[in-house]
Amino acid sequence: MSDPNPPPCLQIPNPLLSFTHFSPFLSTSTPNPNPSSTYDVDVSFQVKRKRTGVRRKAPLASSLQASPPPHPPLPPQTFPQIAYSINNSLNKPNPVPDISEEIIVINKEATNEALTALTLGFPADSITDEEIEAGVISSIGGIEQVNYILIRNHILSRWRENVSNWLTKEFLSSVLPPHCEVLLNSAYNFLVSHGYVNFGVAPAIKEKIPAEPTKQTVVIVGAGLAGLAAARQLMCFGFKVVILEGRKRSGGRVYTKKMEGADKFAAADLGGSVLTSTLGNPLGIIGKQLGSSFHKVRDKCPLYRPDGKPVDPDVDIKLENAFNRVLEKMSRLRKSMGEVAMDISLGAALETFRQVYGDAVTDEEMNLFNWHLANLEYANAGLLSKLSLAFWDQDDPYDMGGDHCFLPGGNGRFIQALAENVPILYEKTVHTIRYGADGVQVIAGGQVYEGDMALCTVSLGVLKNGSIKFSPELPQRKLDGIRRLGFGLLNKVAMLFPYVFWSTDVDTFGHLSEDPNRRGEFFLFYSYATVAGGPLLIALVAGEAAHNFESMPPMDAVSKILRILRDIYKPQGIDVPDPLQSVCTRWGTDSFSLGSYSHVAVGASGDDYDILAESVGDGRLFFAGEATTRRYPATMHGAFLSGLREAANITRHANARALNIEVERSISKNTRSCAALLEDLFREPDLEFGSFSVIFGGKTCDPKPAAILRVALGSLKKSGGDGIRADQQHWNKLLFQQLQSHYNQQQQQLHVYTLLSQQQALELREVRGGDEMRLHYLCEKLGVKLMNRKGLGSTADSVIASIKAERGNPRSLEASRLTKE
Repeated sequence: MSDPNPPPCLQIPNPLLSFTHFSPFLSTSTPNPNPSSTYDVDVSFQVKRKRTGVRRKAPLASSLQASPPPHPPLPPQTFPQIAYSINNSLNKPNPVPDISEEIIVINKEATNEALTALTLGFPADSITDEEIEAGVISSIGGIEQVNYILIRNHILSRWRENVSNWLTKEFLSSVLPPHCEVLLNSAYNFLVSHGYVNFGVAPAIKEKIPAEPTKQTVVIVGAGLAGLAAARQLMCFGFKVVILEGRKRSGGRVYTKKMEGADKFAAADLGGSVLTSTLGNPLGIIGKQLGSSFHKVRDKCPLYRPDGKPVDPDVDIKLENAFNRVLEKMSRLRKSMGEVAMDISLGAALETFRQVYGDAVTDEEMNLFNWHLANLEYANAGLLSKLSLAFWDQDDPYDMGGDHCFLPGGNGRFIQALAENVPILYEKTVHTIRYGADGVQVIAGGQVYEGDMALCTVSLGVLKNGSIKFSPELPQRKLDGIRRLGFGLLNKVAMLFPYVFWSTDVDTFGHLSEDPNRRGEFFLFYSYATVAGGPLLIALVAGEAAHNFESMPPMDAVSKILRILRDIYKPQGIDVPDPLQSVCTRWGTDSFSLGSYSHVAVGASGDDYDILAESVGDGRLFFAGEATTRRYPATMHGAFLSGLREAANITRHANARALNIEVERSISKNTRSCAALLEDLFREPDLEFGSFSVIFGGKTCDPKPAAILRVALGSLKKSGGDGIRADQQHWNKLLFQQLQSHYNQQQQQLHVYTLLSQQQALELREVRGGDEMRLHYLCEKLGVKLMNRKGLGSTADSVIASIKAERGNPRSLEASRLTKE
């Protein structure tokens, strides 16, 4: 895919394609981020466009320069920054002179090892919540934390040098000073128990599974990637495991089918197919252990018009760049809208812009624009009308980086290796899960399977459908999360041909539709000839077309595809033969999946993935699967990692029960009390102007302490427009009307918040032009983001507590003076 920012020489006069006259809310300048904000809806669309859907590079236009290649996930200039960040994580105002002598030196590869850790989701200069929960160090910050991070990164790097071996603690201790033994034990035990090292299917790993289990029994529902990953880990830890699988096979939504006809054979991935983000991908580790090399999916992807003719290269590159810029502009729009963006779909916003600026585009441009929309729906297995404008790409910051790849022979090889010697009972459709203080009962048909704990890995579609009855019923919090998250659909048609008639120098090519309602119907073709063992072509069906496809007769589907292929290749003098065998998927009506993969729907957020991941019943019932991982949803590696995560959680709860220790829940226990306290404090704010009010933390005469700003969106006051440019006033008014309309329909006044400094609050008070201009100044000039109470996070909790403590004393005269506005 080309860079969404075109070369300076590229000019696109069409308004739909450029949007250059949008309001200051949509300016191309990047606002300063608000470091204290934990609710960020300003994630760049650029990343999402590059890492999901099909990656493609538009052909070189005859009169245009090609866009520069995308930047690598971790540019070289970040290397010294990471090393500096590690060495400065102490953050002490007066460090001792010989501080460097207290930081251990393992080797000269600290920076590269930090980069390895980054691809696996570990921050360069701090520890994760998982590590804090596990108590890996005695106190946060200080030299102990720095040394722990260095040791942790070293362990990760050493194992990845040879993933076929079991990395021992003794081997590592030979390169560390003796006084670091405690930290080595801590880091090593954490990484092994949480599945970051010493996992997989290598003989050295399998040898660690004890012949007889010594720990409790875990019943796992579902033999997909999540269930298989958890089972192998738990068996390695000594648990007794049994998997109940409704299908006649393992793998769940990963399914490689052997196709054959005449003397031709091919392995077709009818479910999960593309391995993404291979730098830190654990399935890349499994592939190495299997001795496989991966095939990089090439980004050359020619597009063909509805009549079969190639898309004009000039138009292609213009539209690709323009489409990416449109998404970038919308990223700024949602940032300006703050909390309101949660209740607006990505599709509605795109459609609004299309209606306003779509008159001047040609049919070819519009068809091409719709092709990119279809690719976006493929990326999310969801209709654009269902995707949350605010959070549809919330997982982008966690991208592991790396290529998109195929596994030769199909991803069924992963499943086969992971399922080896794992006790799996097939055709056991679970309909009831009972859980309580004494254990669990999982009922399939007339059979009851008892255990100490259960792990549910069924798809979000099955959970939404209520196919499994939980007793007692799941907490309302989890039910609400299941309801809010979206679960979409992607279908495929796999065709085995007598020979390869398409170009062998591409892995993908696309086809445009004249009907926008059918834009996702056979819009993309994957060539598997290089990896499947035979002349295999797979056509994708996304968006609304994927739902209509469920009822399309297979012969009609194949006939349509053949017409498309013959329109493309007949003018080139190439005969397109009938396929030897064809297979159409129906993931939407598959009772064990009822869809393909999850997405953040309107009204949902990344928090809902965390909610689905929470265990219930005091550590008796656990959940895994791609819809339970906030960082890596809708991916095969996300499902796999969730299984490793829950194996660690199950082990932790089992050990705690054995020692009669209560396990603390990771979710905040005082969210409601903090929300009530915040409401109480705003009864007497330190500043009030228009629909804005502020409470200060610390001494009010000091501009540095944090302040909490509240905006009552339901009562925003219009400006008179003095001193505002006409185009700026128009778009400010549009944004204002969107806000007002939304909350008038809700018939309520919503409060949204942000953290800023006292000085910023005072500057905001002086802004003229009413609430519209204050909102503009807040979002664009100060670069802050509005959020609901929950979005403020733990940082705000401490500020709220400090304000409450201060208000226990008589308020200062200056605070009283500031209140008068």
